[in-house]
Amino acid sequence: MAKVFSHIDESLREFIGKQAMFFVATAPSTGGRVNLSPKGYRDTFAVLDDHTVAYLDLFGSGVETIAHLRDNGRITIMFCSFTHNSRILRLFGTGRVVRPVDAEFDTLRQHFGSDHPGVRMAIVIAVDRIADSCGYSVPYYDLVGERPVLDAYHARQPDEKFARRIAGDNGHSIDGLPALDPEHPLPTAVDR
Repeated sequence: MAKVFSHIDESLREFIGKQAMFFVATAPSTGGRVNLSPKGYRDTFAVLDDHTVAYLDLFGSGVETIAHLRDNGRITIMFCSFTHNSRILRLFGTGRVVRPVDAEFDTLRQHFGSDHPGVRMAIVIAVDRIADSCGYSVPYYDLVGERPVLDAYHARQPDEKFARRIAGDNGHSIDGLPALDPEHPLPTAVDR
């Protein structure tokens, strides 16, 4: 049933590439709330090498993942198959943020598909445990398509709106941990 893998091999890359969504879990070092976030847009996730993955983080209402990574770096990514072949894959590791103004960002950006407006940063994860499980109780779902709502919403937003998010609800987690710095960059004009 369950298996632990030494690295992200070709069969795991293929499985990851077929998933339309993934889940991100983080928690603060002490107290606070555990965060679990669903992520979509399959072209926002990339396997960089056998032990490193990354995803584009888009502006949203919360910043729990960013705050928790700043606090302790712990992160788990979960892929869950909703098709005929049941499988759950978890990637455990240590994450870090790469802002659009960081030198590394341009190199990372090449690993992702089409540009999405509202890119906040990239999350890079050094994976130290790779394990799957059966997923036998996960129901079947048919994918209708990717929901374009977030991209459409971000494309309409002026810089002032993103600036208010950075200074406001994106500055701290719901538990008060620091998240985005006040000088965090706005999405670039290329992104919108």
